[in-house]
Amino acid sequence: MTVFFKTLRNHWKKTTAGVCLLTWGGHWLYGKHCDNLLRRAACQEAQVFGNQLIPPNAQVKKATVFLNPAACKGKARTLFEKNAAPILHLSGMDVTVVKTDYEGQAKKLLELLENTDVIIVAGGDGTLQEVITGVLRRADEATFSKIPIGFIPLGQTSTLSQTLFAESGNKVQHIIDATLAIVKGETVPLDVLQIKGEKEQPVFALTGLRWGSFRDAGVTVSRYWYLGPLKTKAAHFFSTLKEWPQTHQASISYTGPAERPPSGAEETPPRPSLYRRILRRLASYWAQPQDALSPEVSSEVWKEVQLSTLELSITTRNSQLDLTSKEDFMNICMEPNTISKGDFIMLGSKKVRDPRLRAEGTECLPASRCALLLPEGTGGFFSIDSEEYEAMPVEVKLLPRKLRFFCDPRRRAEMLQSWPSEQLRSQLPGRAGFDWCPPSGGRRDIPTLRGWKRAGPCSLPTADGRLLGCVLSCLWPSWEGPAFPPPCPVSRLLHGCCCSMSSGSHLAGSSSLLGLRNICGVSVFSRG
Repeated sequence: MTVFFKTLRNHWKKTTAGVCLLTWGGHWLYGKHCDNLLRRAACQEAQVFGNQLIPPNAQVKKATVFLNPAACKGKARTLFEKNAAPILHLSGMDVTVVKTDYEGQAKKLLELLENTDVIIVAGGDGTLQEVITGVLRRADEATFSKIPIGFIPLGQTSTLSQTLFAESGNKVQHIIDATLAIVKGETVPLDVLQIKGEKEQPVFALTGLRWGSFRDAGVTVSRYWYLGPLKTKAAHFFSTLKEWPQTHQASISYTGPAERPPSGAEETPPRPSLYRRILRRLASYWAQPQDALSPEVSSEVWKEVQLSTLELSITTRNSQLDLTSKEDFMNICMEPNTISKGDFIMLGSKKVRDPRLRAEGTECLPASRCALLLPEGTGGFFSIDSEEYEAMPVEVKLLPRKLRFFCDPRRRAEMLQSWPSEQLRSQLPGRAGFDWCPPSGGRRDIPTLRGWKRAGPCSLPTADGRLLGCVLSCLWPSWEGPAFPPPCPVSRLLHGCCCSMSSGSHLAGSSSLLGLRNICGVSVFSRG
């Protein structure tokens, strides 16, 4: 033992190198072990879905995977086969993997694709853009675009994954989360930009279009690979030596946001219960007759802006998805060309990792359509979903909620946390003591007063504007919201019980509430 320690002391350089190597090897083996545990747990979770019984007349769900083996510097195929493929096969789906050999092949293959229930994209932003462009260029895109799409982020740039899945520093965990989201079946609607040049067929994008100095400097980062972590700053520094300030001139015409139609307008709602049908009939019977409205003539108002900007970006709101919004629009952002070189270098190095960042003083315009006109002789390139296209005059149109993507249920719950919608919240009277009931299972969420609690499930269709207005008119006599029709029998009964309770006759109010509950099963308020 003494000889052993003496040898280590005499050869301390080799000893230090050996300890470092063993430490690194142990850490690497431990990471591989943790990744295997993640894969095993995910496969066990997917097998639960695969073991579920299906009706005899139902067919197995068919999934078509478009895999780009060249993504992630040629590692995409290995990443898919080790982390995603076992989960898909164990889930019970009939999986067909199509490997693309060259750029643009996915667009052509989508024109011939038939009989699939799920489309899965395994690659980066470029592969995803090819697939959605192929889907929306089809002659039957109106029906084919309703097929849900899954995205497995395998590329170096996977911008959409930040919206659909929870953030994770572990690549294996990120791929597993994306694959399990497809198995679980939760979907969210995403906006699409249709970008059309003067001659070519339209290109479709989920993130947006960028044109300017930050984009031009970002594509040169790989040239300075030998500088290591300083390569992004070096690319932007050398960009400032060519010309400063870097100004891009253009003219853009646009129209304002479009009102979002009700979410149930496209799908046939389920047949309401008997109580709801009776209440709606009563409400419409006692409502004031409305004059027939002449059809409105929709006239789009176009506005024109002359640009002198450092960078122009036309982006969707998919990166900050709001499922409760009442308007559909894209953002036209013009970054000022007055920032200093130091700010350009610092902000540019951050925008390489997160293109959503904006310089201070950036002007953003909401629009549903726009036309970008460039001066003659303008060179350069656009970046459309991280893919390079020659700069030219283009027309950009927003296709709101055009495609449905599989999403992590946790991320979807976060998107729905802004409850209720801001439009309904702004219409409610701003009284002290007003509060909202948080969503709870099996209960209709309607406004209540502090100190009162709901005493049962609600069968009253409070989402209907007329009946909700009757309830609010009875609870708040000073209601200044939208005009509502004369109260129906339900609202008169509710008004009577509210007046009785406010006047001190608790017994009379309770009997009225009991009668209301017996009629329609509406949730009543009891003193807490």
